Amino acid sequence: QGQLVESGGGLVQPGGSLRLSCAASGFTLDSYAIGWFRQAPGKGREGVSCISVSDSSTYYLNSVKGRFTIFRDYTKNTAYLQMNNLKPEDTAVYYCAADSAPVTIATMCSGYSGMDYWGKGTPVTVSS
Repeated sequence: QGQLVESGGGLVQPGGSLRLSCAASGFTLDSYAIGWFRQAPGKGREGVSCISVSDSSTYYLNSVKGRFTIFRDYTKNTAYLQMNNLKPEDTAVYYCAADSAPVTIATMCSGYSGMDYWGKGTPVTVSS
């Protein structure tokens, strides 16, 4: 059975950076689109960034454009979310997900419910 495990979250000051990792086991990420989602306290889950199977397309939530970058390392079977210039409103639990279905990444990042795999999340707190 495949699984995803996130890591890299923590406490960071405003303006700081974190790199989240999403390590896959039991399957290879090559054939999956990857998404990063977050859920802040008292709020619903939102799609932060998604990347297509071929890495040819990416999607970013407007509020993170220019600050976050999604990418993957095929040799490590791991996806990443580089987060720069973090703001207090980025505070949330961050989850990664993988999907093999041919939906667009915009659909994937907009509440698509058919993900094949979900991680258990890593918390990010941005505070001074």
